[in-house]
Amino acid sequence: MMALRIGPNLFPPDPALGTRQLMWVIVGIAAFLITLFGLRRIEWLRNTYYLWAILGIVMVGITLGRSLRANLDSPTHDQLNIGPLNLQPSELLKIFLVIFIAAYLSKNIDEFAGDDFRIGTLRLPLPPAKILITLLIMLGLALLLFLGVRELGLALLIYGIFLCMIYLGSGKIRYVISGLVIFFFLGLIGYKLFSYVRLRFDILGINVLNWTGQSENIYQNKGGFQIIQGLIALANGGIIGTGIGLGHPTFVPVVQSDMIFTALGEELGLAGVFAIIGIYLLLIYRGFRIAMETTDTFSKLLASGLTSIFAIQTIIITAGNMKILPLTGLPLPFLSYGGSSIIANYIIIGILLRISHNTAMEREGLA
Repeated sequence: MMALRIGPNLFPPDPALGTRQLMWVIVGIAAFLITLFGLRRIEWLRNTYYLWAILGIVMVGITLGRSLRANLDSPTHDQLNIGPLNLQPSELLKIFLVIFIAAYLSKNIDEFAGDDFRIGTLRLPLPPAKILITLLIMLGLALLLFLGVRELGLALLIYGIFLCMIYLGSGKIRYVISGLVIFFFLGLIGYKLFSYVRLRFDILGINVLNWTGQSENIYQNKGGFQIIQGLIALANGGIIGTGIGLGHPTFVPVVQSDMIFTALGEELGLAGVFAIIGIYLLLIYRGFRIAMETTDTFSKLLASGLTSIFAIQTIIITAGNMKILPLTGLPLPFLSYGGSSIIANYIIIGILLRISHNTAMEREGLA
């Protein structure tokens, strides 16, 4: 409904926005059904985990190569044309990486729990180098590709998922702490090296109450203007909102994808926002419950990793819309406009339901 209404009022107008979003939802439901009924044995994913990771990296690598030859500032710089469809391979890569990490950890779960990382005679409280190095190489390739196509949000998302799965696979919080230290160190390097990363953090310093006195370089940039307009929209919504159809979502740049949370907050108010967050919490709870109930290590890690995608992505985008974290451009699951995101979300739900179904069948002795 939101896409149908705001499409004709965007700048420039896009009357077909709602129709395309409906088409993507239909394609997403088809992908969900194919995943649910076609993926009868989760073990198949575990046995082909290298294939999925390589496929995702190659697809994003092709996209990056085309972007470097074209224009990184183009809104379609991270898209790959596959027949009549324009897809963002980065959305699929996050699923493929979760499959890879879950399979790799499940195959090396005993070795990974050990603390035998050695540099010469120095022994560190980390997993053995021969076990850890493969994960780090795959993670590093993915992060470089995401940063290469300026997908800062997906880079943050993948790193967060990696830390969650490392903890779930080892049960050792010090691995997560070490990962966070490395994250802040790499973040500082990224801030110094990449201008678009600096801009995202500089926008957090905008004084909302005195935004007219801000640096023109920050405010006139679309990101600064976007954040201010989004906060005004949220404030305008109040407790109960302006009412469906009575807000002004198109005042916020790229509202259909990056800032859909502010549009919903304006028309539904704080009460509606809490209801939406409640639905996400229920979805996340059910995902982790599925992970807890299965006895298969790979299925447990896979369900946890896929659920972490929803959890971390929702936190990043809602906090970004409220100027708590840098705005990264991640789509809000199931609500933001974007075909690749919709398809990826439905595929995740299909895998989770397949794991849940297989667990129930095993419990009843029918598997």
